[in-house]
Amino acid sequence: MKLNNKYGMPETFTITFTKLNGEKVKDRKAKWTDKCREFKALAGHMCLTFLDLDATERHGKDQYRMATDKITTWNIS
Repeated sequence: MKLNNKYGMPETFTITFTKLNGEKVKDRKAKWTDKCREFKALAGHMCLTFLDLDATERHGKDQYRMATDKITTWNIS
């Protein structure tokens, strides 16, 4: 697994998170790029922006998503 040196994140990974509407998303393929980041929102919850490889393949252009820990924490494998 190749790691992104700046953040210690794998370059490509699988992420599982719960959408804000409560729908659980299972195992999205994702990639860490220079546009991705992990940060704490002003409201206090953690956020992770990532390139969704599944959606990118379907739409033909880069599709970035944001996971938050408002409902449940995300899981990266």
